[in-house]
Amino acid sequence: MDRTESLPAQTLPPGVGPTDPGSVLLPGHDVPLGRYTTVRRLLPQRQRRMVGAWCFVDHFGPDDVAERPGMEVPPHPHTGLQTVTWLLDGEILHRDSLGNVQPIRPGQLNVMTSGHGIAHSERSPAARPPLMHGVQLWVALPDPARAGAADFAHHADLPGWRDGDLEVMLLVGELGGERSPAVVHTPLVGAQLEVRGLAPVSLPLHRDFEYGLLAMSGSAEVDGVPFAPGALLYLGTGRDTLTVRAAPGSRLLLLGGTPFEEPLVMWWNFVGRSHEEVVAAREDWMAGRRFGRVADDPAPPLPAPALPTTRLKARDRHGGLRG
Repeated sequence: MDRTESLPAQTLPPGVGPTDPGSVLLPGHDVPLGRYTTVRRLLPQRQRRMVGAWCFVDHFGPDDVAERPGMEVPPHPHTGLQTVTWLLDGEILHRDSLGNVQPIRPGQLNVMTSGHGIAHSERSPAARPPLMHGVQLWVALPDPARAGAADFAHHADLPGWRDGDLEVMLLVGELGGERSPAVVHTPLVGAQLEVRGLAPVSLPLHRDFEYGLLAMSGSAEVDGVPFAPGALLYLGTGRDTLTVRAAPGSRLLLLGGTPFEEPLVMWWNFVGRSHEEVVAAREDWMAGRRFGRVADDPAPPLPAPALPTTRLKARDRHGGLRG
């Protein structure tokens, strides 16, 4: 019997509808990013590959970079996705093949839309704060946006509000009657939640969205499930509200969206729909086609790794094979 079949016999938390599959705690695993940074990868995982169109979640830091290089990711390609960068501490310099050179600091948002192809690099500047802490996320682009033109946007002013002991900063999408200026291509939400008191805090949700909650700092508890930095709590669908109990000062990242139904092939820095698409993207990158050049970055572009010996398979949002 699978998890969803047992739900009718359970007592559901307030605000959770019968379509909710139950909370799933997803621990992160360490992955090196460049030469000097290690991230905790929360998505994709075997148990859960996506939350809405959010298909990739890396949490890094807090790292002491006062005497270390910090973030050092040379030029590399992307296709079929948006990158969303959010910092709690530090500064990172973004460069891309459209000619953008843009530092990002806490409270600001970078959204890069790859469309059919873009290249970028991410580095800690020489003069930087001593701590680096943040998240790097990918959003899968639907048809036809994934075949469109590349774009980049920096947002220094985002909607934010306080409701009792809960401070909310809206990164993307809509929440609580507010709307982010960031352009997205599917119904989506991303918001930082900062808890200021000991009492539980609540906020309204969309019943047709699925949600996940990442602890970036501090600790939290939802539906009796505690989690700490380095873990993502998948919350499912069918919820009207989210109630969180957290240590004062905890900062959480709420991710949500309508379930993404298009099957994906994710390999290296590419999000496609078939083995052939990924092979073509890799060939174009290695041949210097399609993605452009990050002109202001002196480092050589990252070479693509060798493809696996078996055919890449498209998977749905649950991890099931498609085609």
